[in-house]
Parts: sequence; C-alpha cells; structure tokens
Amino acid sequence: MKLLIIEDEISLNQSMVEFLSASGYLCESVLNFKDAVEKIEVYDYDCIVLDIMLPGGSGLQILQYLKENHKTDGVIIISAKDSLEDKINGIELGADDYLTKPFHLSELSVRVAAIIRRKKFNGQALITAGEIEVDTMGKSISIHHQNVELTQKEFQLLLFLIINKNKVISKNAIAEHLWGDDMDIASNFDFIYAHIKNLRKKIITAGGEDRIRSIYGVGYKMQLP
Repeated sequence: MKLLIIEDEISLNQSMVEFLSASGYLCESVLNFKDAVEKIEVYDYDCIVLDIMLPGGSGLQILQYLKENHKTDGVIIISAKDSLEDKINGIELGADDYLTKPFHLSELSVRVAAIIRRKKFNGQALITAGEIEVDTMGKSISIHHQNVELTQKEFQLLLFLIINKNKVISKNAIAEHLWGDDMDIASNFDFIYAHIKNLRKKIITAGGEDRIRSIYGVGYKMQLP
C-alpha cells in the first residue's frame, strides 16, 4: 500500500514516514503545496496524509483538485487547528478522516489502515483469493489455513495483484507500486521477475494454485473466478 505524506513540519513528516514505513507501507513525502500537486497529478495513492496549512497553498485546495479530477485516493486531514469549519470543509471536499495535532502515530496508523480497508476491501480485514486468505491488518497470508511467510515486498505484490484481479498490470505500474520514488532501481524489471518467481514458488509449495499469469511483453495478472 502506497502513502503520500504532505506535511511542512520536517520532524513530524520524517516521524510519520518512519513509523508508517515500519508498519509495512511504502511512503513518499513532500513539504509544500507545489510538490504535493506534482505528486498527485502523476501518481495514485492508497491514502494521503494531508496537512491543511502548507507553504504555497492549502490542503483544502488539494482536496478540491482531487475531487475535480475524480481521484479516489483516501485522505486523512491533519491540522493544528481543532476547527469545526475545517472539518466540515474537508469532509465536504472528500476527506475520509480528520486528526488534530498533536496525535499519536499509532492512532494515525490505525486510521490509515481503516481507510484502506474501507476503500479497497469493503471494510473487511480478511480477504480471500481462491485458497489464499490475506489478513490486511496483520499483513500475513495463509493457504489452506497454514501461514505462509512472505517478505514485505512479496506481500505488497500479492495484495496489489489481488486488488486488481483479472486485470493485466504493467511492469511499470508494479515497479511504481513497490518502489515509488525509487522505481528507477527496477528499470530493467529483473527485481519484479524475481519477486514473482519467489511468490509463485511459495504459493505452490504451500499447496496453492499458481494463479499469476505472465502476459508477454506487458506484465502480470492474478487470474481468479
């Protein structure tokens, strides 16, 4: 799951990135309005953590941009002002949640997970794909009720394939999802092939069916009924 942190306070920005990265999310961050707009123009995010007061503009303007462009990224507004007006304006513009500074990073993580669960998995913590059961909160999978150990990248890749089941996903889209700003390191896509190979091996070894299809010259898809 990929997050964008938009917060101009450097120490808080770094703290959120470190905490949420340790929780298994791929985090990108910016410090001002201009860089934030450039990011959301190009990329989609599972959740955006958005400060209202930003150098160069307002978080509410970013919400307006997301709404006008029919973007479906989840959004949590964070602000030092416990203002009812800010909350109402944010929710009307499409924000999913609101946190007032200061807040505990663990609470932020829980709220991020809840938004992703609601938007991507209809509020369910457990999702199934054939014989594979994915615990989106525990970030673990089981096959035939037996736990299967995956690396963080393998888990992210499998979940991305399941979310987009029966759709062909380009190698470029997978690289962006798994590496974000560092996707250049996967430019020859050898990293993706290695993760796909390892993921298939672990699924088959656990008694599961290999449902990952290679689409020559394009990418991969998860074939499910």
